[in-house]
Amino acid sequence: MSTDVRLQATRLAQPIRQTGDNLATLGMHVTFYCRTIASIPYALTRFRKHVIAQISEVSFGTQSLLSGGGTIGIVFAMSLAAAMMLGVETQRGLELVGMTTMSGMLSAVANTRELAPVVVAIALSAKVGVGFTAQIGAMRISDEIDALDSMAIKSIPFLAATRTIAAMVCVIPIYMIGLLASYLSTRLVVVVFNGASAGTYDYFFHLVLTPQDLLYSGIKAMAFAMVVSLVHCAYGYYASGGPAGVGAAAGRALRTAILSIGVLDVLLTFALWGLVPEIPGMGV
Repeated sequence: MSTDVRLQATRLAQPIRQTGDNLATLGMHVTFYCRTIASIPYALTRFRKHVIAQISEVSFGTQSLLSGGGTIGIVFAMSLAAAMMLGVETQRGLELVGMTTMSGMLSAVANTRELAPVVVAIALSAKVGVGFTAQIGAMRISDEIDALDSMAIKSIPFLAATRTIAAMVCVIPIYMIGLLASYLSTRLVVVVFNGASAGTYDYFFHLVLTPQDLLYSGIKAMAFAMVVSLVHCAYGYYASGGPAGVGAAAGRALRTAILSIGVLDVLLTFALWGLVPEIPGMGV
């Protein structure tokens, strides 16, 4: 009887223990994020060469751009494909209500406020972020991080803060290339393939597109880059279990980063454009 009671108590305590472990892990990651953000000025002053090296690797990669080594080509291709589908569905939807002249307006709003920042964030997470997790995780399981600490080199500024700075710096030109690709792709589908009026499309596009929207969109892209870098660096920093553990950490980091991008996208959209967004130049 006592054995059965003990087993039942163990089963009942397991969810509580699991919840406690999850909360401890969450606290560990939040502490890592705070320490990384706080150490950014220190990294800028002490590890400038390492920051420049990380910027080069994030932008162009260690291989040639044509072979997919860098993030620029990936973002350009993803933006072309996503904006092309946006143009197709926009044209189809507006044709149903007889408002195809508004396609330029929807292109300016959707590409600028939502599509381009999210695409560049997902590309950074899948290409750059997973690389961060793998690099730092490999250093963790081979005791290189402990070696850095033993040499009085602060590991979080050296490994995480430098990569966060590089991601935030590189995301702006990469984002602008992706945004340009989105604009060109949507216009190509609507004007060239579907035969819409180029003058009407351009009129509503420039009427709605404002410098404020571009600024807010860039802020979203930088916020996404910072979150992606922090999440992936944290999972790599606390990786364990050998090479298999690093691979599992990379997968968990990617899932967490994509979920964080979705939640943060909604919060930033409401914070920057309000709960009831206005369309410039349209009076609505």
